[in-house]
Amino acid sequence: MRSAPREASPRRYLMCPPTHFQVTYSINPWMDPAKPVDLGLALAQWEDLRDRYRSLGHTVELLDPDPGLPDMVFAANGATVIDGRVLGARFAHPQRTAEAAAHRAWFRAHGYTEIREPEHVNEGEGDFAVTASYILAGRGFRSSPLSHDEAQEFFGRPVIGLDLVDPRYYHLDTALCVLDDAADEIMYYPAAFSPGSRAVLARLFPDALLADEEDAAAFGLNAVSDGRHVVLPHTALGLFGPLRERGFEPLGMDLGELLKGGGSVKCCTQELRGG
Repeated sequence: MRSAPREASPRRYLMCPPTHFQVTYSINPWMDPAKPVDLGLALAQWEDLRDRYRSLGHTVELLDPDPGLPDMVFAANGATVIDGRVLGARFAHPQRTAEAAAHRAWFRAHGYTEIREPEHVNEGEGDFAVTASYILAGRGFRSSPLSHDEAQEFFGRPVIGLDLVDPRYYHLDTALCVLDDAADEIMYYPAAFSPGSRAVLARLFPDALLADEEDAAAFGLNAVSDGRHVVLPHTALGLFGPLRERGFEPLGMDLGELLKGGGSVKCCTQELRGG
């Protein structure tokens, strides 16, 4: 087992402050409109995450929130960016539809020229995870299997479809995290996937870190890694030791208020790769 510290690489992220965050509808099992949101606490937790990224040397770009779109804080869902090319999102639920246009407008305003408005439903990095060799693509609750071919043609990278079977893990980024995108290293929760998809993951990533039910339920896989530092929910305690054994430095964050909307660290963080 590797124990030497790893090298972090500087990243560029897009985030959106939870200025208008609330839970007034339910489109995943974590959302309960009967549970009030402490907006001040949600904003403070989000700011802690933003500041943590900056303290690690990463760049954080900001997307302006829209008062009619309370889920915009989950910026990972708005697009997938690889080599400076942008595949926009097409949301499954009407409550989030307008977020896609807001993301595309941001990219146009910031000089991106290769921006694709998708034909098929995909929810950005919610269901697309980028490794050195593949784009891992979730399906079953939100993104359409047809979006996988669309992503493969647009990015020119092999896309591996994975079936999600537990509604609590409705996006791939709730059940799987890329730990080192230069070495095809991941961690995931096996029970979130169909038997066939588990077999595919075991074949492609035989040395993956496997999370248990308790850490998955704490949203421990909804994490962000820069190749050394792994920023994840502080309650996913069972992952800290195994990550350290592999040479990573886990950094716990409290995003409990945002979890009321079904998201945590990764959901709030879209990576801007290249460009």
